[in-house]
Parts: sequence; C-alpha cells; structure tokens
Amino acid sequence: MNVLVVSAHPHDDSFNARVRDRAIAALRRAGHDVRLTDLYAEGFEARLSRAERLAHHDDPAGKVAVARHAADLRWAHALVLVYPTWWSGPPAILKGWVDRTWIEGVAFTLPEGSARVRAALRNIRRLVVITGHGSSRWVNLLEGRTGRLLVMRTMRVLCHPLCRRLWLAAYDLDRAGDRERDAFAARVERAMARL
Repeated sequence: MNVLVVSAHPHDDSFNARVRDRAIAALRRAGHDVRLTDLYAEGFEARLSRAERLAHHDDPAGKVAVARHAADLRWAHALVLVYPTWWSGPPAILKGWVDRTWIEGVAFTLPEGSARVRAALRNIRRLVVITGHGSSRWVNLLEGRTGRLLVMRTMRVLCHPLCRRLWLAAYDLDRAGDRERDAFAARVERAMARL
C-alpha cells in the first residue's frame, strides 16, 4: 500500500518525531511504500495567499507551489497525519497544508451548476491521525475536539466512501513519564504494523 505520512512538529528531536519515526519503520517493515512530508523541515508556507484564493477554482496543474503535495495525495492509499494537538487542533502549518492542497481538482470537484462537492481522493482508503495532547482527554472533549472533527469528519468525506479511520491519541503528555510515552509509541507501532 502507498502510505503518505505528513508530519507537523517544529522540533525533530521531539516525542512527536520519535513516534513518527517508529510509525514509519513499522509501516516499512509491513511492506508498505512510504513517503514522508515533514512540513516544518521543508519550510512549507502555510498561508494561503490572496492570489491563490483568487485562483481557487483554476486547474490545480498550474499551482506549482503545491503540485508535489497534490501528486502525493493522488498517489496515496493511506494518509497518516502526525502532529501535536495545540489549542484543541492541529498546528497552523498542518491546517495551512490542508487549506492549500485539499483544493478543487485535487481533493474534490464541483460540477458546473452544482452546490455539492464530489470526493476526488477516492484512492485514500485509510485515514490515520497520530497526535499528542498536553491536557487530559476530558479537557480536549470540553474544548470541542476540533482537530479530530476536521480530519475524521470533514477530510474523510473527500476520501473513498469506505475509508477507514483510526485516531491514535496520547493524552496528558504534560504529566506523562517515560513509561506512558513508551506505551503510546508501542501502541502506534502495533497499529501501523497492522495497517
């Protein structure tokens, strides 16, 4: 299976990066073809420019700044997002990646005269989130779980109709010790081995 891993953490020596690396190793051991997009490492520009917004409905082939990302999305059978949850959602760089790459002609089509979009990433049959929360599960629930809703509901409808979703979250990381962190990393590794 072709697996696109998109990582969004500014520190390559973070717990998030270690979990990402273990996930990728497990995916490769399971025989999957893996591509990594590390948004911070590549200096991805998260801001949607005025010109991009005005050209929103234009052919994506002419959008050179995001062409590789669009090609990776079309290549993938599974999308794995690895990021920390900040303020109940993904980092701005990941939200910007969604804004700039999940566009008409890539993630969806809007037929002439229709007000309803049609999913265009039907090649993606697995959608996985690996994230960490500094706060408890209950605090995240009270905040509204905006990150989970963005991926598991909104992005999911633009994938294959039978796309399976997996949410792997570590909670209370601000107080977690090595034992809890290692247990979560092992859980991620097992899940990726079974993907």
